[in-house]
This record gives sequence, structure tokens and C-alpha cells, in this order.
Amino acid sequence: MTDSLRSKTIRALSWSFLEAVWLQGVRFVIGIILARLLFPDQFGLIGMLWIFIAVAQSFLDSGFGAALIQKTDATIIDTCSIFYFNIVVGLVAAGLLCLAAPWIAAFYNQPILAPLTRALSLTIVINSFSMVQGTILTKQINFKIQTKVSLIASVLSGTIGVTMAAVGFGVWSLVVQQISSALVGTLCLWFFAPWRPALIFSFKSLREMFRFGSRMLASGLLNQIFNNIYSLVIGKLFSAADLGLFTRARTLAEPPSQTLSGMVGRVTFPVFSSIQDDQARLKRGLKKALTTLVLVNFPMMVGLAVIVRPLVLVLLTEKWAECIPYIQLFCITGLLYPLHVINLNLLQALGRSELFLRLEIIKKVLIVINIAVTWRWGITAMICGMIGTSIISYYLNSYYTGKLIGYPINEQLEDMFIYLIIASLMGIALYLVGLLSFPNNWSMLLAEVLIGISVYVGLCRIFRLGQFMELWRTGWTRIAIFKAGVAI
Repeated sequence: MTDSLRSKTIRALSWSFLEAVWLQGVRFVIGIILARLLFPDQFGLIGMLWIFIAVAQSFLDSGFGAALIQKTDATIIDTCSIFYFNIVVGLVAAGLLCLAAPWIAAFYNQPILAPLTRALSLTIVINSFSMVQGTILTKQINFKIQTKVSLIASVLSGTIGVTMAAVGFGVWSLVVQQISSALVGTLCLWFFAPWRPALIFSFKSLREMFRFGSRMLASGLLNQIFNNIYSLVIGKLFSAADLGLFTRARTLAEPPSQTLSGMVGRVTFPVFSSIQDDQARLKRGLKKALTTLVLVNFPMMVGLAVIVRPLVLVLLTEKWAECIPYIQLFCITGLLYPLHVINLNLLQALGRSELFLRLEIIKKVLIVINIAVTWRWGITAMICGMIGTSIISYYLNSYYTGKLIGYPINEQLEDMFIYLIIASLMGIALYLVGLLSFPNNWSMLLAEVLIGISVYVGLCRIFRLGQFMELWRTGWTRIAIFKAGVAI
């Protein structure tokens, strides 16, 4: 990388890391408090609706937003056209949700879902007014403003949600939390971000980006539908409480991996786009991003799978104990998630949206097959099937990476193997610690976390892992994070 691009990437990663730690920390604490105040069936009601909200939201998040980032010569006409187009799309999507609300409630046989759907549709309209601002900041690899916005929105909306849950509003506390988060986030983006729309619009501009954007939109729609299709099936075939346990397990197991992937992915997409014509630099960048991801993600997922029992009993109480085996299985899919993201980011950066869409269609067919085969044996069998489809999906995602820049799956696995071995050794150490006698779950959890961190860092230094030693020697991560924290 050039010095300017390297420094810009480092600053972006630092701010993205800060957002990941602070934001997910805030959301984690708020989620724990809400889980202690509410019950699995109340979370299950929101889980039933999430597929419909996610599909509507994907019309804003995918398509033209990705096209705007990928287009190197985007103009004010492009950004303004997308801005006004998104508002129209948001209004239409929210209107369709309101019209469909009675049918959604009848599908699940839950009358309360009709007013809940109409209320949550407001988030689509609100978010449509700020998508372009966020996209422009991402294109500029500027995450300082987005970090501030996300943190403010999470704290304020979380406080509102917890307060309402404490005084007895039940499931409505979760709904108002989502609406207030969207509203505060949009207002903050308008306040902090410098971009403002002009009174210009061009269908020609939209058509020019439609080829790439439409495929990304189709991919985004497929992704959102099938990411949430398990909730749809479980909500229909099982109880709201079962769906609540499944949803809580996903929200505990997946965020660490997805947050890390999102942090690196949203930085690497614009960076890879800026060097899309240099295959050698792309391969070096992808290799560094991949090893950085697994350096952190592998021990997180392995460690969580081992310490999950005391963690759930301490934080969520006994009423959520049934979700423990689900969390452990989701940790396996969490191991693979960053590998999907980083390989797919490359396809987007190269403008190969047709390959991206093709892969998404194939993977969704695998999900349908999994559900059709496993649902009759229960939720555990469905999650095991998710692990199988995730393994196949990684092979498919990395196939084109090998063809396009010469970084095939066998080379990727070789680069990651030592990181998996060291994370596994840490997991064995944690398992042995868990066999010891502790006075309570709090002391067991604390001992396992401290020992796990110490063992992993120690093994990384003993084996002198390349990516770990580079970060250890330079110290740029700690310096950048400290400076960024002071700047806030």
C-alpha cells in the first residue's frame, strides 16, 4: 500500500475497532439487562418479525449503496439521486409492511404482531434519510463520525428500552428501542456528517449504477431472507419461547464474529476497491486481512464455546439455560463467518456482482435443503445443518478468490491452520480449568476468562505467529486506539 492509503486504513481500522468494542459492549450490557427483565417468548415475538423488517431494510442497505462505494468517480448527482430514490423506497417498503401486518399476524397466529409490525415499519422510513450519509463516510474510509453516531444511538435507545421494560411495557420496550435507535442515529448523522443533498435528480445516474447495484440488491435480499428464514420456520413450527431461546443464542454467539468481520470488512471493501487493478496488492491485502481476522476470531469463538455455561447462568440466569447447547453450535459457524465476508468483499471490490449473486443463489439453495431435511428433528438438528452449509459456502466463496487473484482455499487454510491449533490448545486449557471446583459461577467465569487470555497470548508469543508478532512489535493498534479515544 502507499503510505497515505496505509495510514488511512490504519485510522479507519482503529475507529472501526473502537466502534466494535464500545458499541458491542453497550449493546451487550443492554441486551443482558433486557433479557433479565423480559422472557424468551417476548424476544420470540420480535424474532418472528425480523425477517420482514430485514428484507425491507435491505432495499436501503444493498444495491445503490454498494454501487456508490464501488464507483470510483461518483458525483453529487449520483449521491443526490440515490438519496431521493431511497426515501421513496423507504416509504413504499414501510407502506407494504403496514398492509401486510394482518397477514403476518395470522401466519403466526399471534394477533399482537399486527401493531408491532406497523410500529417497526417506522424504522425503515427513518433510516432512508441517512443511508447516503453513512455510505459516503464508508467510501471515504472515515469511521470516526459513524462511531460517535452509533454509540450515542445505542446508549440513548438502550436506556429507553431498559426503562420501559423495567416499568412493565414488555415486548413494546424492544419495539421502541429499535425506533429510537433509528431516529437518534439518523439525526446524529445529519448533525455530524458534512454531506447535504441538493435539489437534483437523474434517472440516467441511477441507470448507470443499476447494473452493479441491482445484483448487489438481489444478493442482499437473498441474504436477508435466508439469514432470517430459520426464525420464520421456528416461529411457525415451534413456540415463541423456542424462537426466543434460538434468537438469544444467536445474539450471544454471532455478534463477536460478525462485529469483527464487519469492522474489517467495511474497511477492506473501499480499500480493495481503490487497488482493484493490482492483483498482487490485492492478494497481499486479503492475506493480511484474513490472518488478522482469525488471530482474534478463532480464540473468541473457541473460548466462548467452552465458558458458555457459567456465562449464561451468571448473566442471563437459569431461565435461559436451555439455549446453552445452541450457543456452542453457533460458535462453530462463527469460526467460519469472517472467512465468508473477506472473500465476498473481494468480489464486490472487483465489481464482480454477477459472481456474488451466483454464489448467493447457490448458498440459499443449500439452506432450503438443510431446513427441508432437518426441521423434523428439532432446532439442534437445524443448527448442525447450518454448520454443514457454512463449510460448503466457504469453499464456494474462496473458489473465485483463487481464480481471480491466485489465493485458493488450500493456501488460505495453510495460512490459518496454526491459528486454529493455538486457539484449540487454549480451549483445552479452559476445559480443564472448568473441571476444577469453584465456589460459584462468577469465580469460574472470571478464572476461565483470565486464564484463556493469558494462555492464548503466551502461545502466540511462543510460536511467534506472524500477524500477532507484527502487531505486538509495532504497537500501532494500541497507539491508534489510544489517540482515537482521546480525540473523542
